[in-house]
Amino acid sequence: MRGSEVHAAESVAYLNRAMVRLQEIWDEIGILEEQRLERTNEVHKHIKGLLDLMIAEEEAHKPRLVKSIESCRKELSDLCSELQLPPFEEDGCTMLQMEKNYRTKLEVMKEHKRQRLEELKRLTAKDCELCDIMCTTPFSINKNSLPSLTQLEAYRAYLDELTKEKERRHLEFVSLKKEIALCMNDLEQQPETSFETDVMCEDDEAFCLSNDNMDALKLLLGQLKERKNEIQLHCSALRTKIQQLWERLQVPQEEREGFSEHMVKSKKKNIEALQIEFQRLEVLKIQSMKSVTEAIRAEIALLWERCFYSQEQCQAFVPYHEDNFTEELLNLHEAEVKALKKYYEDHKELFDGVTKWQENWSLYLELDKKANDPGRFNNRGGNLLKEEKQRSDLQKSLPKLEKILKAQIDLWEQEQGKEFLVGGQKFMEYVQKQWDEHQSEKEKEKLERQLKKTKQTQEDMLYGTTVRTPSKRRMAGNPTPVKLRKLNGTSTMSTPTSFLSSGFGGTMCQSSFQKPPLSTTKVCSLSPNWSECCLHDIILTINLNLLVTLSEFKVAAEVSDFRKT
Repeated sequence: MRGSEVHAAESVAYLNRAMVRLQEIWDEIGILEEQRLERTNEVHKHIKGLLDLMIAEEEAHKPRLVKSIESCRKELSDLCSELQLPPFEEDGCTMLQMEKNYRTKLEVMKEHKRQRLEELKRLTAKDCELCDIMCTTPFSINKNSLPSLTQLEAYRAYLDELTKEKERRHLEFVSLKKEIALCMNDLEQQPETSFETDVMCEDDEAFCLSNDNMDALKLLLGQLKERKNEIQLHCSALRTKIQQLWERLQVPQEEREGFSEHMVKSKKKNIEALQIEFQRLEVLKIQSMKSVTEAIRAEIALLWERCFYSQEQCQAFVPYHEDNFTEELLNLHEAEVKALKKYYEDHKELFDGVTKWQENWSLYLELDKKANDPGRFNNRGGNLLKEEKQRSDLQKSLPKLEKILKAQIDLWEQEQGKEFLVGGQKFMEYVQKQWDEHQSEKEKEKLERQLKKTKQTQEDMLYGTTVRTPSKRRMAGNPTPVKLRKLNGTSTMSTPTSFLSSGFGGTMCQSSFQKPPLSTTKVCSLSPNWSECCLHDIILTINLNLLVTLSEFKVAAEVSDFRKT
């Protein structure tokens, strides 16, 4: 039995006991039957009215519950639809429990709606703030309707990315502002436009970080850098011209040092000082036209030498030989110097290679000349061995260097579409000419040596000239020279009468003759046996000639092999 039924039974029992007690009290009092009936009716009416009232109230509560349930169900359905959630259904419970459940769920849904609206309000405020700073378009979302969870998540992600972009732009703005400030400081320039004032004077957080403003910042920085670069180039050009004029006008070092501050910095006052100094030097240059032109001519001659100009190329610059020193002539010389410097810089690598070849060639010629000097055999310091090794290395390295230069020059000529000239001719023709001239000179020297030796030997043999023995050593089998006897104031000696063939393969004939008296000529002491001395000299000469010839053949063979390759 339910508790409510127990309470109802107890209420009925209590009512019965109360009626019994009333009857007892009435009996004790002596209430008449009629009065008892009236009083019992009053009790009945009172109890019946109270119960009817309670029943009416309970019966009226049911429609309210139904109405409340329907209202909550409808409102809850609308909220679920607005929140884009599945509808809420409640079955298998009493009306009162159902109404309570609907009311509880409705409160929960209302709280969800309130939170979403607050989140939307917060995100919208942040979006407006970022849009003001970055001048971007607000996120596309209906602020008058309740957003879904997906929309809120997308909104948050969008604002996170926008916040990161704002931070990136802010860092970029701070960096650009710093560079702009440095450039303006270097240029000694103040903000001129309203945009420049906003950049330099406003607070960093207040600056609008729009795409247009960021592009304008980069453009401003680029313009300032370009202006700064132009000023630096202008100052550098002025410094170069001033240095050249100092050198040409031979300005004292003390005067140059006093101007050193302006030769480093590029401030406004430095530019003005450089321009004033340049104008002053230009006036001095005009006043010293001849000396300046001659100084430039010396520079031109040096550049001609560095660029391996031929005589014809040098003669092509006619103003170089004019004596009427005018400003126009000076300008022509300056233009020529500028063109020559550019030509040298454009071909510097090739000119350095040719210079290296010429230095090696000059050293080779010097060593080759020493190799043909008989006096070098008297060396006792080991230089002969070093020179021969160096000469041998040069014989090997020169063809290799020529081959490398030829490949570089061929590549350059293909790229430039013109010939690379050294001394007015192609490099390999120039090299071939040097080798040919060297070979011709060696042949000429060899022939002169042979003719000189032959002539000297013939003179010694014909006229009895004293022959100096080149070495203390004597050949085996030669007799020891003896003193000639004097007979009656006269003496006899053997002398050659003929010398046959350059190879000394002929015969020598001897004849005697009477020496003049002492009274008519001075007595001279005779040299050692002439045949021994002459033979020793001949053998030494042949050995030297063989050494020189072998060396020449070796060089000629290596050069020939290189040219074939």
